[in-house]
Amino acid sequence: MRRVVFRLLPVIIRGIGVLSLVTSIGIGAAMAQSGPDQVKAPPANPAADAAAAKDQQRKASQFTQAAQAINGPAGNPECVWLGRRVVGLMWNDDLDTAFRHLDLYDRFGCPGGHIQAAFRCLTRFVPNSKETDAFNDLVQNCWINPAAQPPQPQAATAAAPNGANPPGAPATEQATQGQAQGQAPAPAKQ
Repeated sequence: MRRVVFRLLPVIIRGIGVLSLVTSIGIGAAMAQSGPDQVKAPPANPAADAAAAKDQQRKASQFTQAAQAINGPAGNPECVWLGRRVVGLMWNDDLDTAFRHLDLYDRFGCPGGHIQAAFRCLTRFVPNSKETDAFNDLVQNCWINPAAQPPQPQAATAAAPNGANPPGAPATEQATQGQAQGQAPAPAKQ
């Protein structure tokens, strides 16, 4: 029995040696490919890189704009970034994440009242959150000026400056407008 074991021992040792040699060669090749002296490939899509640079510039200008418009800690970049995120998450009904961001917002010493005012402003405008860029711009505008009001819709049948009604206005509206201005009702056109 000993003879059989001693005859198989060199075969086992050679097998372990070959296996370790193959493993070390594979590890060495992998390390050579991922070394720091590797030349970086040129950008695959210059247009995408330009768009990313433009987006970074836009974000930086938003932080600068907020710092200039808002006095106090609400204009600090960390307060602007976290506050806008909280307002957007609240609008999208992701309250768990919004509350986690709100905890961070409070830890930075940012004013909680500014989030309330910005969210109140956002509810006045009723944005479409599916249009991401327009929604983000509205959140930014409400962050900078929480007292902003949405534009009032213009009356479609308002009287023209010379007292004439717009073409195509119904005769009943013309008569009502004429009576309101102290004029006799105009005859209906047929």
